[in-house]
Amino acid sequence: MRRRELLAGLGGLGVVGGAGYVALNGIGLDDGLPLTVRTLDAPGSTAGERSLPVPDTPTVLDLFATWCAPCSEQMESLTALHEEFGDRVAFVSVTNERFGGGLSAADVREWWVDHDGAWTVGHDPESDLMRELGAGGLPFLAVADADGTVTWTHRGLAAESALREEIRAVL
Repeated sequence: MRRRELLAGLGGLGVVGGAGYVALNGIGLDDGLPLTVRTLDAPGSTAGERSLPVPDTPTVLDLFATWCAPCSEQMESLTALHEEFGDRVAFVSVTNERFGGGLSAADVREWWVDHDGAWTVGHDPESDLMRELGAGGLPFLAVADADGTVTWTHRGLAAESALREEIRAVL
């Protein structure tokens, strides 16, 4: 019986120690960052590549899909916050949707225009960014400081006020 208690205690210590590491060192999900995604020609964005998080710049990362209703709703908050902080923070939205079979870059561009996107939009069909951030669904937001450390993540629709607070924390 003592052996079980010892193992349970050690397991609990591991959880507490892991939480302490996160508290002291950031989220710890960004070991594979920075990474590069292809960018699309769209309002506020040019075709090419972008390193994420953006080097030497606080960055808001938005993972979305054109079929995702909450992603469409999240764009309202992102647009407002981009207008408020866009001169001091890089905003980058990235879709992992694959082109072909009914979806093209032009379709994403049209969605972007319809939702008032005005910042960099990227394409990551292999879901490398989702994997690195530990995103289990969409929409998914992450905030990184100027050093590239991810300080906050959120799965699902985030309140504009919560995202504003996290952006202010990295400025």
